[in-house]
Amino acid sequence: MAPTIRWGVLSTAAIATRKVIPGIQRSRRGAVVAIASRDLARASEAAAALGIARAYGSYQELLADPDIDAVYVPLPNHLHVPWTLAAAEAGKHVLCEKPIGMDAADAARLRGAPAGRLIMEAFMVRFHPQWLRARELIRAGAIGELRAVDVFFAYDNRDPGNIRNRPETGGGALLDIGCYGVVAGRFCFEAEPVRLVALIDHDPGFQTDRLSSVVADFGGGRRLTFTVSTQLAPHQHVTLAGTRGRIEIPVAFNAPPMETTWISIDDGSRLGGTSAVRESFPPVDQYAEQADVFARAVLGEIELPHGVEDAIRNMQILDAITRSDRSGGWESP
Repeated sequence: MAPTIRWGVLSTAAIATRKVIPGIQRSRRGAVVAIASRDLARASEAAAALGIARAYGSYQELLADPDIDAVYVPLPNHLHVPWTLAAAEAGKHVLCEKPIGMDAADAARLRGAPAGRLIMEAFMVRFHPQWLRARELIRAGAIGELRAVDVFFAYDNRDPGNIRNRPETGGGALLDIGCYGVVAGRFCFEAEPVRLVALIDHDPGFQTDRLSSVVADFGGGRRLTFTVSTQLAPHQHVTLAGTRGRIEIPVAFNAPPMETTWISIDDGSRLGGTSAVRESFPPVDQYAEQADVFARAVLGEIELPHGVEDAIRNMQILDAITRSDRSGGWESP
């Protein structure tokens, strides 16, 4: 039987209890053995519901547990870096929810983490077979030269009590889901943007960005465009357009776990998508796939594919988007 790692989770946040913990429990190389909350009753309730052996009434108690190898951090954005550092200093490897920090300067503090502790930003899409296959097709030239990546991601959340609508905790569309647009461009082009320009609309009450659009120049005639919103009808898609065809990922970010998914490849020979061919993928949980890759890196079987420097780079690009909104012009990350 292949070796596994033991996980602890800091917080009973919905992303943890509804998605990531079930994903780790479906993984082949990991087990969730502890969960912590600032309220012991909440931790105990979550542990009972999810079949987790130990519950702690503080994050510090969980980090002191010698039987935990890795920690998942799904706390509000402004707490990501402090608790990632605390976990690493306690000897744990860390998978931290996106975005890794509030800005690039915040994220850069992670360079001070103890040597030998692995830290990865939790962009689960990078491990889903539909994204991996899309990049494989791009590399193989199946759509010619990739020239344009177009992303749309929106949901409607106008709850004033929700942390996504609080600027002091890192709320807003850009940090919550715009980061996926950044990752989509970097992942598919396998390159970095050289300049970008943004147009952002802010909610007058929340003071968070509610509609953000970005054009990023990757050089050589390659372009990423994305629009994200926290106040539009829910929808998401990714289009990867090449010189001889395009790839569509219809449910690109919230692919339903343990259901069949698909992408389409279209050479454009007939309009309206009627020449598109579908490739389907067996049911999979992208959170489980992410957990398995991280576990294999912790166990020394593979190199960590995305580390601290990658996470800092994401934040540098997001910072440039914010600067562009303020300056009204092109900015370099």
